[in-house]
Amino acid sequence: MRLAFMGSPDFAVPALRALHAAGHEIAAVYCQPPRPAGRGQRETPCPVHQAALALGLPVRTPARVRKDAAEHAAFAALGLDAAVVAAYGLILPKAMLDAPRRGCLNIHASLLPRWRGAAPIQAAILAGDAESGVTIMQMEEGLDTGPMLLKGATPIGPRTTTPELHDALAGIGAALILRALAEPPAPVPQPEAGVTHAAKLTKADGVLDWAEDAASLDRRVRALNPWPGTFFGHAGEQIRVLAAEPSPGAGPPGTVLDDAATIACGSGALRLLRLQRPGRGPLPAADFLRGFPLAPGTRLRGGAVASA
Repeated sequence: MRLAFMGSPDFAVPALRALHAAGHEIAAVYCQPPRPAGRGQRETPCPVHQAALALGLPVRTPARVRKDAAEHAAFAALGLDAAVVAAYGLILPKAMLDAPRRGCLNIHASLLPRWRGAAPIQAAILAGDAESGVTIMQMEEGLDTGPMLLKGATPIGPRTTTPELHDALAGIGAALILRALAEPPAPVPQPEAGVTHAAKLTKADGVLDWAEDAASLDRRVRALNPWPGTFFGHAGEQIRVLAAEPSPGAGPPGTVLDDAATIACGSGALRLLRLQRPGRGPLPAADFLRGFPLAPGTRLRGGAVASA
């Protein structure tokens, strides 16, 4: 089929490569424009852009498409059978949704209608869901509201992290989109029951509030790393927690319970396993504590930096 592929982050790369390997003609790859990244703040192409260049595919990086008639016309002129969209990052207007013969198919990282929106992978872990998955959806103007074509599920284990779930879902999405194009299934409207929304994440979501129960904080650490990260303030610094696990223990929330960085929570305790100070590299807790002690009995604050 003659396709356009529209995506930006790592999640979309396996689908792009699978479509190319399957012999589909990819007339254009759309992705977010290069942006400053790294310490030097160099203009850096997004992962899909880099993958497309490696495959020898033409790349388009419009900064906006919603009200740009010239972009709409250029897209229509491609003469597409379908467009495949995976975490593109721009809202497509009706003129673009309707241009391909079979419309636009979205690879969405949740079992719709649960977790419509920007951060479905993290939302599923935060909520303690037992499973997640991918839905191939026929796109319409609403946010992730279109009829469903295919689904594939995967369990979320008690120690599953966002990177692990992300990679599993990216692989599922790549396999499902090939099936959806090869043998188009009948669209099924999304049910009205069970709709939830996964809002775009911000830095504030990473604050560790020790008044929460340990299980919830454990899910937060697993869900929100690598971005936006999870953190607490102590001794004038914002300390990032990259890994943790629930642990036996009790005490006033935020109290350091032992020499192994076990912190009392609203219910239970959380043992910090991997931490990072600003401007330093990540360290296992034992190594971290040698340079930044957290003495038993110390009271920690949440994400706001404490003065002492």
